[in-house]
Amino acid sequence: MTNPEDSPRNPAEDEARLRGALPIEIHGRLRSARIVERRAVVVAEAGDLGAKARQELETLIEAALIELADVDEVRVALIADRRRRMIIAVGSGKGGVGKSTLTTNLAVALAKLGRKVGVIDGDIYGPSQPRLLATEREKPMTQGDKLVPVESPHGVKVLSMGHVVPPGKALAWRGPMAGKALGQLVDAAWDDTELLLIDLPPGTGDVQISMMQDSKPDGAVLVSTPQDLALMDAARAGQLFEDGEIPIIGLVENMAGYACPHCGEISDPFGQGGVEKFATALEIPFLGRIPLRMETRLAGDAGTPPALGDDEGAAPFVAIAEKLDRWLKNGAI
Repeated sequence: MTNPEDSPRNPAEDEARLRGALPIEIHGRLRSARIVERRAVVVAEAGDLGAKARQELETLIEAALIELADVDEVRVALIADRRRRMIIAVGSGKGGVGKSTLTTNLAVALAKLGRKVGVIDGDIYGPSQPRLLATEREKPMTQGDKLVPVESPHGVKVLSMGHVVPPGKALAWRGPMAGKALGQLVDAAWDDTELLLIDLPPGTGDVQISMMQDSKPDGAVLVSTPQDLALMDAARAGQLFEDGEIPIIGLVENMAGYACPHCGEISDPFGQGGVEKFATALEIPFLGRIPLRMETRLAGDAGTPPALGDDEGAAPFVAIAEKLDRWLKNGAI
């Protein structure tokens, strides 16, 4: 009788099964996975990890795969000869929830933590990043056939259609053209930039689909205000990322509570705690909440992100950026 183990292996099926046994958070790091004579051999990207995080990644892979019935040994090869640029998408299901402001301030806070960060304004039809990062009148140079990102005064590089198209001009582009435009921004001459934050337009349209096909992010951050209507749309955005096998790093609750500048009383025009409850129900990490403050709006209009400072206006952005930084290092908050 033929021994099943003597049958030829199917490499594609083996790789799919090995990936399925590993946490989705590290799928973006996997370069190959195969089984050779009951030995699982995995190659993973770890160029952006420190020694401790590399050891933790190796241990996690070994522990998960050794449990498989046809695996007696696990060998892990970590690639670290060059740093891989990571991409994080910042999305929402609807407009007006503060996604662009969050992206800007996370980028600034991560830069303060020592990361080389770039921001891509994926909202092709309604770009906000030139104003938020004080680069409205800047025009990108070209390097061969690639755009060169604009240097903001806050230590963050940025590219936006707002830098390319004259101010106030409306873009009457069909969806595929917008998707191609985002691809050009991602494929720009980012040089030593190690992390790109993509400020996505609202919804689940052509731009998001093109991004997932051509420049698959390593993870996604979802932002919503607390009311049910915004959460319904955030759920749709989350489903899109899950369908594309993009890990959802966590949810942020924006515009959470407003302190009256005259009496100091806190009111909740958009409700309270809805995003945290939503995150708990879906078993998705809750990254934090950002209060509704007049100072944040004024700072955004002036191109001076609150995260630049060390006061209470900066604190919620910095706290969320620190969690994101941990995820980038360890694959977990």
